[in-house]
Amino acid sequence: MGKKLALVLLIALLAFVAGGVFYWIMARRAFRRFPVAMNPPGQNHGPNAPGTTLPPISALPRAPGEPAEKKNTSPVEHGFAPRVGESLEYTANLAQLNSTIADLKIAVVGQGTFAGRSAWHFQAMAHTNNPYRMVFELDDQFDSRSDVANLTGLQYEMHLSERGQKVEAILRLLLSPNESAPPGVVAARVVPGTRDPLGMLFYLRGIDWTKMREVRSPVYDGRKLYDVHAGIVGREEPVKVTAGSYTASKIEIHVLENGVEMKDAHFLLYLADDVTRTPVLMEAVLPVATVRVELTKSK
Repeated sequence: MGKKLALVLLIALLAFVAGGVFYWIMARRAFRRFPVAMNPPGQNHGPNAPGTTLPPISALPRAPGEPAEKKNTSPVEHGFAPRVGESLEYTANLAQLNSTIADLKIAVVGQGTFAGRSAWHFQAMAHTNNPYRMVFELDDQFDSRSDVANLTGLQYEMHLSERGQKVEAILRLLLSPNESAPPGVVAARVVPGTRDPLGMLFYLRGIDWTKMREVRSPVYDGRKLYDVHAGIVGREEPVKVTAGSYTASKIEIHVLENGVEMKDAHFLLYLADDVTRTPVLMEAVLPVATVRVELTKSK
């Protein structure tokens, strides 16, 4: 398979780096000006949808004092809160090309009131680098307004510029059919607890992985609803990246559509074992390539 196709596959994965594993699902389809897909009435996209399964993680060593099994346990936060002004910079590398393909940035822009609720403003940006930019020019920006209380999505924005084509989509995430979006904003009907990709990333950072082994959440990528399952598969993993050396919790992420896991990609997220819970390394394993996204700078 040629380098050009491998590069396109990498670009299709950039939003995994920029806040989730979901934009690549959209991007691997033909790039076009797309309508926002609404979910058919009665269709079950929730985390307990029929057929939803998650591979067992029973082989994971348990933390000291962790019981053999936990029942009826809710995700536990351990003092983590997004820090206004935080800026995380990454490089994306394709192992087969042994060079940097793109630069990425994730930022906490601020906290304030949005649609009458206290909300975080998260932002992610991705840009391809030369010489690969000559093959696939990309300058994308994603903005998330997520509820401070639980990081569920309020509004998700995609400002996409890829190979000269631009897409602007502002999507208000609404639960009730009686709610309406303001002028110039598209209403996206979602199920309770839905997060957007950036909100999901910060949600995973806020989990106390010494007490939780698995979490599930519906995620809306601007196009469809998916079920996302995340489970811890490694503790105190040594990770060396440009930004430094860390020990990290290794999180495996599974994406399901209509209760069926998507098999053509495998995702790993490494969260630093400190109060910041910084994503220091992200990996996507494809049938034809492995993408490694590593932290280069944080402030």
